[in-house]
Amino acid sequence: MPGSSAPSSPSGPFTPLDFQLVLLRRMADHQPDLVADARRELGVSLAAMREANKRWQAMVRSPRSRSAAARYRSVLGPPESTAARRVGDLDCEARRWPLPLWPDLRFEVLAGPNGQVWNEWLVRAPGAEPPVLRTLDDLTPWSCTVDEATRAFAPARPLEGSAPTRWGLAFTAPDAGGVRHEVAAEFTWGLLQRTRTADA
Repeated sequence: MPGSSAPSSPSGPFTPLDFQLVLLRRMADHQPDLVADARRELGVSLAAMREANKRWQAMVRSPRSRSAAARYRSVLGPPESTAARRVGDLDCEARRWPLPLWPDLRFEVLAGPNGQVWNEWLVRAPGAEPPVLRTLDDLTPWSCTVDEATRAFAPARPLEGSAPTRWGLAFTAPDAGGVRHEVAAEFTWGLLQRTRTADA
């Protein structure tokens, strides 16, 4: 069972399992049933998920908190892979970690030279089969990442998210009958949560 070890106690170290619960806590706002299934797969309670999120928020907001990049390394360990990346005029390092709950995805952090984090989200793992995205019916919750939807339904326009860990995309996509619709897609930690069409 993925991540079958128990969440850490409030006084213990923050673990990769705890971090997966943090991701799930934000996703629960849009997909509570999927999150409940994931919690059962991890073998943890709703209270444990809430406690993990509470501890994470305290770590992030602490005046003595380490840099965001250092915090991820402390919680998740050494990254599985690192690669130099250029974003606009800025050089950064892309660091990726596996998460047992999503074996086909990686958690990616774009870290600047001083430990600041410019982006943090889930991306498809190298070598993993990407989803087939052709119509609205393919855009099911948790089926794709921001990058995948952007490529499949280009040109896509970014939308402001409702929270720091949320992203939005606006694009046009056909339904099963070929009729095109204006779509707004919402992502949490880079993973699709829900879509809305302008004529819905």
